[in-house]
Amino acid sequence: MNAQCVSHSPGLRAWLGLLVVLGPVLLVAMDGSVLFLAMTEISEALSPTADQALWVLDVYGFAVGSLLVAFGNIGDRYGRLKLLMTGTAVFGAASTGAAFAPGPELLIAFRALMGVAGATLLPSALAVLSELFPDPRRRAKAIGIFAATFAAGFAIGPVVGGQLLSSFWWGSVFLINLPVVVLFLVLAPVLLREVRATRTGRIDVLSVVLSAAGILLTVYAIKQAAAAGLTATPMATGIVGILTLGWFVRRQLRLEHPLIDFSLFRDRVFAIAAITGLLPLAAWSATAYLGGIYLQSVLGLTVLDAALVALPGAAALTVTCIVTPALVARTGTRAAFISCHFFIAAGLLLLLVTSASSGIGWYVASTVIAGLGYGISFSVVADTVVAAVPAERAGSAAAIAETSNEIGNALGIALLGSLAALIFRLQGPDVAGTLNETLQVPGLTTAVIGDAKSAFVTGLHIAAVIAGILHAALGVFALRHLPRPSTSSTDDVHSDPSAQDTIEGSSVR
Repeated sequence: MNAQCVSHSPGLRAWLGLLVVLGPVLLVAMDGSVLFLAMTEISEALSPTADQALWVLDVYGFAVGSLLVAFGNIGDRYGRLKLLMTGTAVFGAASTGAAFAPGPELLIAFRALMGVAGATLLPSALAVLSELFPDPRRRAKAIGIFAATFAAGFAIGPVVGGQLLSSFWWGSVFLINLPVVVLFLVLAPVLLREVRATRTGRIDVLSVVLSAAGILLTVYAIKQAAAAGLTATPMATGIVGILTLGWFVRRQLRLEHPLIDFSLFRDRVFAIAAITGLLPLAAWSATAYLGGIYLQSVLGLTVLDAALVALPGAAALTVTCIVTPALVARTGTRAAFISCHFFIAAGLLLLLVTSASSGIGWYVASTVIAGLGYGISFSVVADTVVAAVPAERAGSAAAIAETSNEIGNALGIALLGSLAALIFRLQGPDVAGTLNETLQVPGLTTAVIGDAKSAFVTGLHIAAVIAGILHAALGVFALRHLPRPSTSSTDDVHSDPSAQDTIEGSSVR
């Protein structure tokens, strides 16, 4: 343990330090979803194309996800507090720029910069918690609070955005970040101490470039194919992106100090945990984004009413995330991994009952039931991944967990959102590329409006079915392949407070 760390008996200072760290964590998570209900007003104010609107939403998540692992390693080597301070300051500046962006291009650029800054915060924040709370029981509790805050940020983002938009212009959803940023920059140097891990080697710049370029090129190809059809340009871009990601993976397997230690994925528990970090966020982000449009543009709810409709699901997610560590201590991680996917699948499939004329009750039921699964998954993944490695690798391991979350958040909108856009383009009235653009065209007949809304609901249904099937399949896989508590000490780590502080090697015990 680094000599600069707090003592093994965390007192008031440690818990105050936790509260300070949670501020940026809440912001990073909330900004991944705060625009879901704001896109209608942003579309009216800035008139982005369908492709630009999707980039406004998910360039943030891709910037965070593509750089989390690199910044996890940088924090381990050069100082986690220093990285937290720098990232928070840049995050605040980029939020200000986004709030006053005069057009979609600059808004996308500032959202990307916010993502770069956000990538500096999450792995360092979780690694700092591991240093503040060396005792396994208290560390698990602190990580549970961290996970609950992260989940709450995603969950309340649309609600906060809706509340702000009911009184202010769309830029207010970014300016809300500034008070938290200022408070952190003032209190962090007082309550937190600089922590570095003893690491060798340098950051492989080429690996950082390959991972970021591969992700962005592949997603760009998907978006272009959904918006304009499968032409030569998106096909060529997609092939280059996939080859780039393959190059990245091969390079990691050869490097002495890789950005991602793929040997960790040989353990079934760790691998399922990583997938569980990605898939639920993909399903949640896509259905929350599409659900926001459904409530406002299809059913005609105001932005404030749409925010209130989203509140029960957000509450279910947050409360479940808080109580999950106590439940896992009794039932084990196996039961948690299995149940979360079946809850999510059941909730998603309830969206099939919604229609272009009604469905608010079914939508609320869907978000509440799926929210139970989301809350379980968010809580279990963080603790499992951090417990899988020695303390000096905490930042890198946390980066893997948060990368799966952020990439999942962005992929949900990119893949399922693009699929819904493709369905609308194929089945809609062919007036404009999106539902919101179509409804803004003057002189539309009632029949055309009805066709447009029905086409959007069909896209929502197809996205929900695909996500639901994937979750059901992963639940069955976990049921068949995860070891039972009697043969896996992973559950023992959660249930036994005397379990070892860190777990050597790549296996999750």
